Amino acid sequence: MSNSGMKQRLHDDMTAALKARDEIRKSTLRMALTAITKAEVAGKEARELSDTEIVDVLSSEAKKRRESVVAYREAGRAELADKEQAEADILAEYLPEQLTEDEIKALVTETITATGAAELGPRGIGKVMGALQPKVKGKADGAVVSAEVKRQLGA
Repeated sequence: MSNSGMKQRLHDDMTAALKARDEIRKSTLRMALTAITKAEVAGKEARELSDTEIVDVLSSEAKKRRESVVAYREAGRAELADKEQAEADILAEYLPEQLTEDEIKALVTETITATGAAELGPRGIGKVMGALQPKVKGKADGAVVSAEVKRQLGA
């Protein structure tokens, strides 16, 4: 994909949703494109985001939706939770496939062994997380990965 391949796909899908009168998909993709545009103009000078950076923005937006679902469910606001869940599901279509719990456990175990952090115990968390980040970026929630690292290192 070119630099704007992912952004073009989002635009095309939003246009299709507009024509199909799919309100939730249209509004979700419009919100995603707005978040991407904000990220492009943030900083000292405007620039076009790469597909990887766009995936980072979409991951962040999807995480916000997942957190909102939990908050709304706890508050007894099922209709709002359902809307946020629908948005999260739409955003997930544009993200890399998420790692399963077993895959995360295996990656953490492998990384602890590779970094030799097992003998450091809880002090090795930073070392392991630093080595893991490139492998799980966009594919797993950092909080889930961090919790597994802490569990395996006995923190």
